[in-house]
Amino acid sequence: MDIHATTVIGIVRNGKAAMAADGQVTLGETIVKSTARKIRKLYSGTVLVGFSGTGADAFALVERLEEKLEAARGNLPRAAVDLAREWRTDKYLRQLQALLAAVDREHALIIGGSGEIVEAEDGIVSVGSGQAYALAAARALDRHTKMGPSKMALESIAVASGICIYTGGDIQVEELS
Repeated sequence: MDIHATTVIGIVRNGKAAMAADGQVTLGETIVKSTARKIRKLYSGTVLVGFSGTGADAFALVERLEEKLEAARGNLPRAAVDLAREWRTDKYLRQLQALLAAVDREHALIIGGSGEIVEAEDGIVSVGSGQAYALAAARALDRHTKMGPSKMALESIAVASGICIYTGGDIQVEELS
């Protein structure tokens, strides 16, 4: 039975960053939890990371990213490159099935296990089962409103939860200002 568990969106605007995620965890066709916490603050609260994929794998990768951030003194792009390199080449890490979305006040990144690091040119990143819906909502809100990153992230997850059956539950929002 497949576990579907996540929609996460991160937004960077004018020196501020926010990330929002739904709280729903689904096992097959059943919602088993609606209050899961899928966002973590790292490096003394200067980086937000959200994850999709297998929970244990995602937690292991978040811990590795935190180590890389410490070594890179909070430089998110450098830490992401180090993590992606290790993830791609390490025999154990290569098996992990997850994606990370990470933001600081300047960068919005998606980090994947095949060595990919994507920095969003518009400052909006999203991962998970409802990512396309949340991304589309955020881009529309960005073009047509003056919402700040926190409100835009919250509303984007709310839109995704109305479309994606694997997105729902409590919405968690974290902000860096």
